[in-house]
Amino acid sequence: MQESILIEKGKNGDRKALSELVKLHENTVYNFAFKICRDKDKAENTMQETFLSMLKSLHTFDGNSKLSTWLYRIVVNHCLMLARKSGNNEFVEPENEDELYDNKYFSDSRMLPDKIAENNELRVILDKSISKLSPEYRAVFLLRDVEELSTEETAKVTGLSVPAVKSRLHRARAFLRNEISEALKK
Repeated sequence: MQESILIEKGKNGDRKALSELVKLHENTVYNFAFKICRDKDKAENTMQETFLSMLKSLHTFDGNSKLSTWLYRIVVNHCLMLARKSGNNEFVEPENEDELYDNKYFSDSRMLPDKIAENNELRVILDKSISKLSPEYRAVFLLRDVEELSTEETAKVTGLSVPAVKSRLHRARAFLRNEISEALKK
């Protein structure tokens, strides 16, 4: 069934349609929440809160954007609220570093073993560098460079102006370049 039909049925209280919408977006929402929150429990909590918000507010969804864009906005808001409540700009690193790599930023199954090892090393460096970004910069970077949303979509999701998105993205990329450069010197 088309997503637009599911949305309309969901707005009218159709539980099956709402369940289908959750199924369609649960992996995307969880993965994105995990990339921002950097913690499995916080990502699961954010996913639950996001879908609760969707259920409560679906009637306000106007269809001017994709549902996924609307959900990204909700995820960002919930993650930023968690960051503020924690009293700092960083989220706790996962206890098990392998959890980070369940959600890979890049992979190519055609790579040779030495390239895969090199890719894994770069992924570790990139991931540690991304974890040092404040959640506000991390969200913009992930939306633009990982999720590949446009600058305008990123602005809509984050509630920022297009120039603010460009500025944060520029600063995030510059920070990451510096962090990666320093890590590669070691």
